[in-house]
Amino acid sequence: MPALAVDSDPAELGLSAERLARIDRFFQSYVDDGRIPGFLVAVTRRGRVVHVGHYGSRDIEAGKPVETDTLWRIYSMTKPVTSVAAMMLYEQGALELTDPVSRYIPAFADVRVFDGGSALRPLTVPALHPVTVRHLLMHTSGLTYGFHHAHPVDAMYRRAGFEWAIPEGLDLAGCCEAWAGLPLLFQPGTEWNYSVSSDVLGRVVEVASGQGLDAFFQEHILGPLGMVDTAFSVREGQGDRLAALYTPDPRTRKAKREEALGARALSPPTALQGGSGLMSTAYDYHRFTQMLLNEGELDGVRLLGSRTLRYMTRNQLPGGVDLAAYGRPLFAETPFDGVGFGLGFGVVVDPVALGLPRTAGEYNWGGAASTSFWVDPAEQMTVLFFTQLLPSSTYPLRAQLSQLVMQALVD
Repeated sequence: MPALAVDSDPAELGLSAERLARIDRFFQSYVDDGRIPGFLVAVTRRGRVVHVGHYGSRDIEAGKPVETDTLWRIYSMTKPVTSVAAMMLYEQGALELTDPVSRYIPAFADVRVFDGGSALRPLTVPALHPVTVRHLLMHTSGLTYGFHHAHPVDAMYRRAGFEWAIPEGLDLAGCCEAWAGLPLLFQPGTEWNYSVSSDVLGRVVEVASGQGLDAFFQEHILGPLGMVDTAFSVREGQGDRLAALYTPDPRTRKAKREEALGARALSPPTALQGGSGLMSTAYDYHRFTQMLLNEGELDGVRLLGSRTLRYMTRNQLPGGVDLAAYGRPLFAETPFDGVGFGLGFGVVVDPVALGLPRTAGEYNWGGAASTSFWVDPAEQMTVLFFTQLLPSSTYPLRAQLSQLVMQALVD
């Protein structure tokens, strides 16, 4: 059970310890007034851990505190792991970004696009171009999520049983068959929409590698990086370390336990969701972000070539525009203004438009239970934040974390 701990004096790395302490004091107020159950935050610079703060409860009802080895549902912070897996296969020549998804999932050969009507009586037209692996990495596939509640196709996903969870008994291959049978929101490659694309990408990884997604992750990413506590469910003997899941009470706005959805982490899933399925710890995900910061390598283990990693973390939206110009203004794990998108990551392209003191070229993502991370190559920093409040749009935790971390830089 390795745990993340401070290993360097912040002053030696251009940060103020006094200013870093403001981060903890600020988020303690969220805990003290009941808006979140607890939190853990970690800041590193140049590969050295300069701040680890934690406070509050991993389980309010049981009186268990957040600890440095607490297990968290990282939800969509699974997506970058799946993107790395796909790009490892790309580097081996096992797949191409231009490959039609139908090469791996035949049901995608005849997808259709919503062209009017309603969820009950949709009008559709054929896709003009195939959905490709690149479209999945970039969320420009035309797929969606049932929880968006913004389009008739979203409602079709919900009617098929896809909202915050997967229909009972359905495996990943079955999910992909179901999604391929529903209309796309738009012609592939013409817009950006946050979606199950990373789950479909996980199935592509399975077919291209000949391994289950869990086995591929373990052999090629988690094992080599020493991410010993990261998996698609809580392992035997780890249940006591798992943080409980909470949602805001509609009346009081205080954190209220979400037992049914939270309990899904305790047993192996039938569908290995590359878009949202992993449990992890601060130590483990720190290992992953250090590999990213080091351009694909950590402690002598190289997962990706440096040029591949740089390519993945560049804005790839056409014309270099941001998500506000190319995406649908729906829930996602990042703001849209001033943020582009690479191959599996949000990428800051204009900090002024974003409205935060971030750095152009920084890349990031978050999870539905309000977890988040970012990697800043220019400042040689990584930042991690963990809590368990669903959905992540409840409070502006990420923007506030940004201003509090950046004000601690004094060099």
